[in-house]
Amino acid sequence: MSNCKKAIAMSSSSGNVRILIKGGKVVNDDCTQEADVYIENGIIQQVGKEMMIPGGAKVIDASGKLVLPGGIDTSVHLEESFMNATTADDFYSGTKAALAGGTTMVIGHVLPEKNESLLEAYEKCRSSADPKACCDYALHVGVTWWGPKVRAEMEKLVREHGVNSFQMFMAYKDMFMLRDSELFQALQQCKDIGAIARVHAENGELVVEGAKEALDLGISGPEGIEISRPEELEAEATHRAITIANRAHCPIYLVNVSSMSAGDVVATAKMQGKVVHGETTTAHAVLNGMHYYHQDWAYAAAHVTVPPLRLDPSTPNYLMSLLGNDTLNVVGSDHRPFTTKQRAMGKDDFTKIPHGLPGIEDRMSVIWEKGVIGGKMDENRFVAVTSSNAAKIYNLYPKKGRIIAGADADVVVWDPEGSKTISVDTQFQGGDVNLYEGLRCHGVPLVTISRGRVVYENGMFTCAEGSGKFCPLRTFPDLLYKKMVQREKSQAVKAVEREPYTGEVVPVLNSGKREFGVSDSDTPTRPSTRHGGVRDLQGSSFSLSGAQIDDKIPKRSSARILAPPGGRSSGIW
Repeated sequence: MSNCKKAIAMSSSSGNVRILIKGGKVVNDDCTQEADVYIENGIIQQVGKEMMIPGGAKVIDASGKLVLPGGIDTSVHLEESFMNATTADDFYSGTKAALAGGTTMVIGHVLPEKNESLLEAYEKCRSSADPKACCDYALHVGVTWWGPKVRAEMEKLVREHGVNSFQMFMAYKDMFMLRDSELFQALQQCKDIGAIARVHAENGELVVEGAKEALDLGISGPEGIEISRPEELEAEATHRAITIANRAHCPIYLVNVSSMSAGDVVATAKMQGKVVHGETTTAHAVLNGMHYYHQDWAYAAAHVTVPPLRLDPSTPNYLMSLLGNDTLNVVGSDHRPFTTKQRAMGKDDFTKIPHGLPGIEDRMSVIWEKGVIGGKMDENRFVAVTSSNAAKIYNLYPKKGRIIAGADADVVVWDPEGSKTISVDTQFQGGDVNLYEGLRCHGVPLVTISRGRVVYENGMFTCAEGSGKFCPLRTFPDLLYKKMVQREKSQAVKAVEREPYTGEVVPVLNSGKREFGVSDSDTPTRPSTRHGGVRDLQGSSFSLSGAQIDDKIPKRSSARILAPPGGRSSGIW
């Protein structure tokens, strides 16, 4: 049977499925209520008590259990080639593992090579994902290089292909990294087309220098990833990304926030009223960087990701608290599983270890254990960070991310009292390591319903390859753009109206040299009408290149400073 016929057969059979979830507590991001849930034709038809239900419905007893919106994992890497290795999960095995963990939708990544067409990379990914996905999925597209073609293809992907998010990288020099001027133009384009701008923030230049320095010191093991990418490089780039986005009047969504200092930068920007959202990963919110110093190379290498896990053991606790108080909005798995054999490409050089950690299956249970059981959030906030906030940000809400009449029937029956011990021997996800090996999790999915069908129940799958669908995402999500539009109105600048100057003007001496101003290569190609009447702060005479503009002015040999910063001087300061 062809994929098309198989999809038609599955959708027609799912149309006849009726499910009544009875006796549970329905948990949304804003409230919990005791209610039954009736599902038919892939849609939640009724939520309430004492409902009139047609006969023939499959009844699921949820007494003492919670009924949650299915999880939405906002960052997964399936069937992806990266750093000379292909991930250990394709769209079939990866989405199947997601369903086992209570996740009913994933958003994957398309990462074009430098100078590769974004559209062609997207089409290639769709052709491999459509026949395999077991749950609904969408795609982020990476803006891994910049030029007029990329700008045009971003618009086409948004208008015609259901893409509403693009990921830019400030790291991965000579691979994915955009310069500040390119990032500025990419963010302007995101704003113009109403897309979500996802930014990986690390100082790519200093990461390269740090790696060289570590290797020169003879540090070639996995600890080099933590030594060469300290958290100050993330904090600096996070601040720079927020500044560039603010100048471009574009909402920004920071991914893989991994450190306390970067979290503080996000918190400060939010308090200043900037439109900033943050996503961390399960691993960063649970594990710390001491694993890189383990004596077993394979164990240490299994934790290599970027930004790296942080050495300060209080970091995961802090990040979980930021998820709890809405400084960080979303937790994704950033699932990118590799085998020990693949990571061994970097056995003599940590820069060659492929970056990525598994976690698509464990995300919900681990966050429940460390977040809810750990006292950082209640069940409503758990639903927010694992499902509802993602639905709102990516313009899926309330079709997804909420148990409400009319929403898609992506539902999980969750046992808050049940428990399981995580092990690589019993996992469905790919890879030969589980980062949470031996962790006992309280809070497990009993039944997962996707598109109105029971796809996972008591450890058994009833899903078919290709039964998931690509979800086209709409642009201009209210959560990001309503506030940004208002901010732009309130902060609009305009020229001062004055009589024109009619006096004399000193003739310009044309020496044939351009000493100041922006170089042609950095001049934005996008016309801007916003900045009339504002001084160009780029025209500074300050230089780090040695010769300075005031070199001809005689210098005094010394100057006594009466009250320098930090106190009175006792000599020449």
